[in-house]
Amino acid sequence: MDLIPRIQGLIVKPKDEWTKIKSETISIAQLFTSYAAILAAIPAVCQFIGMALIGRRIPFIGWYRYDIGTAILYAILTYIFSLVTVYVFGIIINALAPTFSSKSDATNAMKIAVFSMTPYWIAGVLYLIPYLGVLVFVAGLYSLYVLYLGFAAPMMDTPKEKVVGYLIVSTVVVIVVTAIVAVVLGAIFAVGNVGRLY
Repeated sequence: MDLIPRIQGLIVKPKDEWTKIKSETISIAQLFTSYAAILAAIPAVCQFIGMALIGRRIPFIGWYRYDIGTAILYAILTYIFSLVTVYVFGIIINALAPTFSSKSDATNAMKIAVFSMTPYWIAGVLYLIPYLGVLVFVAGLYSLYVLYLGFAAPMMDTPKEKVVGYLIVSTVVVIVVTAIVAVVLGAIFAVGNVGRLY
């Protein structure tokens, strides 16, 4: 799998790219080692740089930066949780398949989970400047659209009338998982506990 053409395809022409993806033979291990592991590092590394080296101004507190050790730990945990969440998402997609008259296929479910994250992971470069991090949310919405096209491709042979329901239920479940991860990370790295004011 060529990394750059795949990224370009999923961002510029996702519908066409899903057609190519469905016909490809690739293992779950290859999905993670040759794609997810590389792209998930983008937001993690950029968050480290943004939090430890650049910092941000917090109203009523001042200019704030994490210390290097804390920022490295945050980046590592973010990276690991990102990959785990995507893997869990793939399992959820596959587990829900029969509910939506779809064909269970662990590999295709994992393809949907991994490849739909592409716009979000690429937009993670915006974390270099902490104030731009909110734009990553917009990329997350585009990832949702790419996810929809993955279901509609149809990667899981989902009937057209059940695509939206499948998408919504899968997304709600992964949002809950992501929210739990965010709460855990937020508690560990609360502003009052780590970092430096300037």
